[in-house]
Amino acid sequence: MPRRIQPAKIANRGDRLALKRRRAPYGLTNVAPRIRLGYRRTKSAGTWVLEAADGRGGEWQARVGVADDYENADGEHVLDFWQAADKARAMVRGASGNAPATWADALDTYETDLRTRGGDAYNAGRVRCHLPATLANKPVALLTAAELRRWRDGLLDRGVTSANLVRMLKGAKASLNLAADLDPRIRDRPWKVGLSRLADTYTPVNKVLPDSDVLRLVAEAYALDPDFGLFVDVLASTGTRTSQACALLVADLQADRTDPRLMMPSSRKGKGRKEITRKPVPIPLSLARKLKQAVGNRRGDAPLLTRADGTGWDSNKAELGTLFGEVARRAGIEATAYSLRHSSIVRALLVGTPTRVVASMHDTSTVMLERVYSHFILDHADTVARRGLLDTAQPAAENVVSLPGRR
Repeated sequence: MPRRIQPAKIANRGDRLALKRRRAPYGLTNVAPRIRLGYRRTKSAGTWVLEAADGRGGEWQARVGVADDYENADGEHVLDFWQAADKARAMVRGASGNAPATWADALDTYETDLRTRGGDAYNAGRVRCHLPATLANKPVALLTAAELRRWRDGLLDRGVTSANLVRMLKGAKASLNLAADLDPRIRDRPWKVGLSRLADTYTPVNKVLPDSDVLRLVAEAYALDPDFGLFVDVLASTGTRTSQACALLVADLQADRTDPRLMMPSSRKGKGRKEITRKPVPIPLSLARKLKQAVGNRRGDAPLLTRADGTGWDSNKAELGTLFGEVARRAGIEATAYSLRHSSIVRALLVGTPTRVVASMHDTSTVMLERVYSHFILDHADTVARRGLLDTAQPAAENVVSLPGRR
């Protein structure tokens, strides 16, 4: 290492031990462009601290190792100034000169991986849009559980709902795990603690709309834009997600049956290769006729639901949310497109559709139904159970059953 670096007093053990204990590092010294090494005096042996520029006008710090205050340096567990400088450069740039991936790099890699596996690339974008530059530009290997926990908790303070935070944390941890899998230098995974799942995040939904409101929303959507109206009609009739509705193809429409249906593509959730399967979902005859008329002579592999210009809708863009927001405003109803899904699931539960069937029709699981819609499931169970109750106060003659005599 070139000896032109001027380490001031922190390179000398005696000078370091004479310093007062404090959290802020002493003697920050340039050991490479945009990399500085300092010393933090603590109650026991002090620690070496690196400070590096994040490339956007900010800086981040990380612990390098234990200083040789009371033990001789061994280059691994205890470091002198020069060994700490070498390690600081390796931590920022990589031992072989290839810079370790930052969290921003990890999200880019994760997004590419999702696209390759047929997943939803928005899982990466959801994290990216809430990630501050101080974390985005920090190498994954240097992230700490404490700062990840502060970021996680701060999202709730900024109005992110617990349900959305759960989705975001899954994407965040997946991006960091992928970075660690690809880089053997990343040994610790502090996000297991720092981004641990929140307790009690699944709360019963309260955005269930009465059928009259659902019909008003569908009517307003048709009035705003007939093509968008057809899209909303499918959401209201099937309770599917917008991403699944966008993925419907012309070939998925089975309108000529006496019981018309859509072969609904599955969502792109879960791990590994995202294999898209299709399950039959019943639709009203009136909707089947509208869809058949809208299809015309389009090919089977063309999008079923399209804009006026013939292009398919994109669930990853804000267009659908903006249009639905305008529809809700015109209808005077506080709702989102997902309210139609909630309403469809609850409607099916309350008319006695078996929970497993409801889960299959809506591409979810009975476990998730019980978590999110538990109140409505209990209401349904109560209604069913009451059919078998015996009212002993007023026995009816027709309820008397003759018992067979002894033989």
